[in-house]
Amino acid sequence: MADMSPDKVKMPEQDPLVRNKNFFEVSKGYTPEMAVNEANRCLNCKNKPCVSGCPVNVKIPDFIAKICEGDFLGAYETVKETNTLPAVCGRVCPQETQCEGKCVRGIKGESVAIGRLERFVADYYMEHGKTKELNIQKNNKKVAIIGAGPSGLTCASDLAKLGYDVTVFEAFHTPGGVLIYGIPEFRLPKKIVEKEIKELENLGVKIMTDMVIGKVLSIDEIIEMGFDAVFIGSGAGLPMFMGIEGEGSVGVYSANEFLTRINLMKAYLDDYDTPIKRSKSVAVVGGGNVAMDSARSAKRLGAENVYIIYRRGEEELPARKEEIHHAKEEEIEFKFLCNPKRIIADENGCVKGIECIRMQLGEPDASGRRRPIEIDNSEFVIDVDAVIMAIGTTPNPLILSTTEGLEGNKRGCLVVDENMKTTKEAVYAGGDAATGAATVILAMGAGKTAAKSIDEYLKNK
Repeated sequence: MADMSPDKVKMPEQDPLVRNKNFFEVSKGYTPEMAVNEANRCLNCKNKPCVSGCPVNVKIPDFIAKICEGDFLGAYETVKETNTLPAVCGRVCPQETQCEGKCVRGIKGESVAIGRLERFVADYYMEHGKTKELNIQKNNKKVAIIGAGPSGLTCASDLAKLGYDVTVFEAFHTPGGVLIYGIPEFRLPKKIVEKEIKELENLGVKIMTDMVIGKVLSIDEIIEMGFDAVFIGSGAGLPMFMGIEGEGSVGVYSANEFLTRINLMKAYLDDYDTPIKRSKSVAVVGGGNVAMDSARSAKRLGAENVYIIYRRGEEELPARKEEIHHAKEEEIEFKFLCNPKRIIADENGCVKGIECIRMQLGEPDASGRRRPIEIDNSEFVIDVDAVIMAIGTTPNPLILSTTEGLEGNKRGCLVVDENMKTTKEAVYAGGDAATGAATVILAMGAGKTAAKSIDEYLKNK
């Protein structure tokens, strides 16, 4: 008999006014008892609507049923059948709009905490499980993966299990992509990512770092090296700016640069000499998860005042509700219905303020959200000494510009069909490189689709 409690088992967390001064993980995770209690809220629906909401089709009721039985390692194995990075997804997936958004329990209460349960079994495995020896029959075919982010790692994992000799080419000195450089330690500890990648290497996947494809090697040169197919999962790492006055001032960062210095280059640790401005007052422009990560990181670096400037209202914020809630708890101040007009600098070219204009919402635009419209003569200034632009990213044009036969769209994304095939023979692409900036789990879903397509292509070839 299912536990019909309308509320999820609460996740233990650090106190907000303690955690906003450190980079330790905010949520502490479920205990085994909490996990079993939460798992017992699942109705084990016959039509399994939650699975349809998962981009990688995790067998959700099956793994939850194993938790109910206390078989935590079995639950992990069930998740792992389709999800390469369960400890990551359990932490950063937007479950509320995916699997949990389809949960029947959400109709008259809170949905089952699928993400928290996925995190629990993954963490339990990391502490108690043992790596299994897999007897994989090699097929003597080679596939190159460009980018060691979520999409590339997923594609590599699926192909390795099918017997392919897989090599991942990563531009940075550390694999993980956005999981390493983009998502802060307090949301996704890097030791978790490292352990997930170790599982991939145990499958025989080779990872080569410091390989900027388009500079060190071209796609054509990789094919000439004997690779039978290529998957491009290079992400969307090129930051966007507003083009307003003062964006070149000292103290203006793209969110990419700011978060990379903190996450990949450990600027928050005293024993690293990574340069970063420790500001008193910071303005973050944007309303997505990256904006929340930037604002919460700035607070942890010692900023007294951190403002999120967003041109629409709170209901239109694209960030996860959990991230918004955590940001508010950590004393981040939201400035809704405002848009920057210029960044003000002092005589030395350093940021000293940001001038904004108030907005109102008009008719819906192409995105379906109400279009923000400026209110005349409503300008005001916020005193800040740093500004972080978190208004989106696009794919780096390097691969597209150095590879004949590859086509891109007007946003700089690689053109692919429903099977993730590009316009170049034997070359596939997925994740942010093909869609523009999106979620980790959607990138992983694209990696799985590409792996299946590459396998079918090479078998037929």
